Amino acid sequence: MPVNPPKSSLLLHRINNTTTATTNMTAAANLLCQKEFQKRCATPVPDSVARFHTHALGPNQCCSSVVQQIAAPVATVWSVVRRFDNPQAYKHFVKSCHVINGDGDVGTLREVHVISGLPAANSTERLEILDDERHVISFSVVGGDHRLANYKSVTTLHPSPAGNGTVVVESYVVDVPPGNTKEDTCVFVDTIVRCNLQSLAQIAENLARRNSINRSSS
Repeated sequence: MPVNPPKSSLLLHRINNTTTATTNMTAAANLLCQKEFQKRCATPVPDSVARFHTHALGPNQCCSSVVQQIAAPVATVWSVVRRFDNPQAYKHFVKSCHVINGDGDVGTLREVHVISGLPAANSTERLEILDDERHVISFSVVGGDHRLANYKSVTTLHPSPAGNGTVVVESYVVDVPPGNTKEDTCVFVDTIVRCNLQSLAQIAENLARRNSINRSSS
């Protein structure tokens, strides 16, 4: 046996070590993502819902989640959220949107134009999940002029524990842009998501009140 192992053996050893290290880092990142979700989601979340918010993180990605309580039935909130073709209904940072391919099913592509002042101009997004039974919608960013590369969002709805409203959870995973930290990136995206969900709450609650008045007068 040679004293020094052949170069191919050394290379294989390095690859195996790198693969193991990457796997361990990914597992640790996923665990961190789960802990972050549990910390932020103070209200009880069913396991069937929580599993949608466990993201596989790459080495230069970050994830976070935002929770919003809404005083409106799940069906009312879902009627707004599920409209992949109309995100501007509650997302104030969206100026316009049009479907460029598909009919609203999974795989549909939309092009979103955002308001001026943000570090973005437009975004091409793909519908990844639309589950009307479990109230889950997910999309990923697949192109456009923006800094949020490989962005993927998942939004779930479930009844609040008190039974008189809806709990909305939106989580995401995204690449950290060059020159930014994970903390900076999460603060920026969290702010946008939180504004969107607060707007959603106002719109859904107003819609619920109108529906209640219409039922009372009929």
